[in-house]
Amino acid sequence: MKITSIELNVIEMPLKDPFLTHLGAVNIREGIIIKITNSDGVSGYGEGVAFSTPWYTEETVKTSLHMLTDFLIPILQKNPIDHPSQASRLFSSLRRNNMAKAAIETALWDLYAKSHSQPLSKTLGGTRSAIPAGVVVATDSATKALAQIDQYLQEGYQRVKVKINPKQDYSFLSEIRRFFPDLPLMADANSAYKLTDLERIKALDDFNLLMIEQPLAYDDILEHSFLQKEIKTPICLDESICSYDDALKAIEFGCCKVINIKVGRVGGLYEAKRIHDYCFEQGVPVWCGGMIEFGISRAHNIALASLPGFSIPGDISSSNRFWEEDIITPEVNVQNGLVAVPTSPGIGFKLNKKRLQEVLQWKETIVF
Repeated sequence: MKITSIELNVIEMPLKDPFLTHLGAVNIREGIIIKITNSDGVSGYGEGVAFSTPWYTEETVKTSLHMLTDFLIPILQKNPIDHPSQASRLFSSLRRNNMAKAAIETALWDLYAKSHSQPLSKTLGGTRSAIPAGVVVATDSATKALAQIDQYLQEGYQRVKVKINPKQDYSFLSEIRRFFPDLPLMADANSAYKLTDLERIKALDDFNLLMIEQPLAYDDILEHSFLQKEIKTPICLDESICSYDDALKAIEFGCCKVINIKVGRVGGLYEAKRIHDYCFEQGVPVWCGGMIEFGISRAHNIALASLPGFSIPGDISSSNRFWEEDIITPEVNVQNGLVAVPTSPGIGFKLNKKRLQEVLQWKETIVF
């Protein structure tokens, strides 16, 4: 894996519709696209999924660029590697900044798989030829939510997730259940509740949800353990799981019954696979979460979700869910509720260079 250059591209694209949570609205998405080229002229692609502001984690696009240019890329310049897992170990000397780490680590995985003429899914140990697709509904209107759900079901999505908070939960879910009584439905709270809201959360057991995602604080594990004992609905942890060790503690302490694995949140594919493998051994279901990604990150998610432990449809929707035109070709497409796992080397998608140039805000190339 002799690296000759790393190219950083900051892009920006408007969403087709606002993505609303109690933490705020996302109307425009910034992101970082990384291209790593080796001495044979082969290139691998990764994506930095931090947002412009630190509403989901402490990272932002700007802090990720700082970490990449001032720390992570210099580490690779000084320490040649043969396998992407070595990068994860090298980066462990720096605390957190997992999305910056994942941006470059995923590009290395794509490069490695392409260099070995193998699909990334197979390189990771994936077994599926297609994965079930789920979708997120993020709106503050029950009427809009019902219309979106109806449309997504017509498109074949197998699971729907809705955003909730104390101002939009019981009546909101009740309206959805009135029209869709058998819909595989989950609710994502993004840490909107406290333990003092226990009775309010317990009431949501009425709706036969697949799970309630991250109801309590983003950095909590122990209080979720208490809550899980008090409610029937399975708790899924998202923001609380930033590493393999976090997942181990959450399962050992009975804090949740499901884990959402996001490549960017845990620092890359190596750590994501470690979490998957442990959960698979323990019989804990996992699914692949989304970050309002562009196509490069979505392609990595498809490869990851081909592993056998991903038994719940993830947030892997068609490219046109968010974008008028994505930056990959072909675009990700859900057909009959499934997304095909590519069989060509690497992530299996090509960069749409014309589209990249249209949305490009900044670019820098570091030569090794």
